[in-house]
Amino acid sequence: MSDMESLVTIIGLTVITVVTRCFFLIPERELRLPDWVQRGLRYAPLAALAAVVVPEVVMTQGHLLDTWQDARLYAVLAATLYFFWRRGILGTIVVGMAVLVPLKLALGW
Repeated sequence: MSDMESLVTIIGLTVITVVTRCFFLIPERELRLPDWVQRGLRYAPLAALAAVVVPEVVMTQGHLLDTWQDARLYAVLAATLYFFWRRGILGTIVVGMAVLVPLKLALGW
């Protein structure tokens, strides 16, 4: 890619980013979203998180896990149980890592 193409690409992406992020700030009056859109947007963070985390947990190098001897499965199980018990995000991360790291280091999973 030449320098000119890179510059045009960067400027184009900048314009697209500014326009899409400012779309809701441009009108003088508040945009009213339909109720069904507002209800659906409540689940967007959970859906995005699941889309990132689930493939990382159940796949390795593009293939589904074929063994139960994977530290990620036990770490997710422990972290999930902790979350439903205490409802704390930081504790969930700590518990998950406390299970993951020893299994990886000690057992080589």
